[in-house]
Amino acid sequence: MAHSTSLGRNAALFAVFLLGIWASASGLTGQITAYWADITYLSRQHLVLVGASGGAAIAVGVPVGVWLSRPSMERRAEPLMQVFNIGTTIPTLAVIALSMSLLGIGFPPAFFGLFVASLLPIVRNTYAGLLAVPAHLKEAATGMGMTSAQILWRVEIPNALYVIFSGVRTVLAINVGTTPLAFLIGGGGLGELIFTGIALMDTGMLLAGALPTALLAIMVDFLMGQAQLRLIPKGVNPLR
Repeated sequence: MAHSTSLGRNAALFAVFLLGIWASASGLTGQITAYWADITYLSRQHLVLVGASGGAAIAVGVPVGVWLSRPSMERRAEPLMQVFNIGTTIPTLAVIALSMSLLGIGFPPAFFGLFVASLLPIVRNTYAGLLAVPAHLKEAATGMGMTSAQILWRVEIPNALYVIFSGVRTVLAINVGTTPLAFLIGGGGLGELIFTGIALMDTGMLLAGALPTALLAIMVDFLMGQAQLRLIPKGVNPLR
């Protein structure tokens, strides 16, 4: 699984590299760099949206995943999980549009729509990672006299951390690619260049938004991969 994921990311990076070569050879590089000030400004807006919605999804999703993994929630966990599944069942554009009908236009509906779309993978990975912790480790911890809270923090979470990180990593990379839709409801971001370029049939403007979006997704994925490699303890990290 990790090998195929790595191949997919390498293929995406190679595709962006080829696209850059094509843009340079076709003379589009000059057209793209003409929007450099816009790219810089809109990239900051883009990253603020990703950071805010992704950070909120992590802050909510991880505790909820932990809560659903507790033995007392065994019978209700899956039904409750379907509530969070709504965010991925409904297309992201529809979620953002519904958010606009409730919150108006601008940052708030864009933030809320991206937050809802990001929530399920984090909840699901946290829940699945904690359930996958071997029972004998928890039994040994109980035999040593640890409390339920100590077992959670010292045994379960460290062993589930790789799976939790994988969910966060996936969500943030997808979030970067979804955030351009926020422009449609006044949320800003690189979608302004992408959708305006489409409307004006201006390839240079379109690529000025699309290329930085792709590069930001790859950069975020790379940084999260490095964090996953270095922050997770060696004994429970299959990457080490």
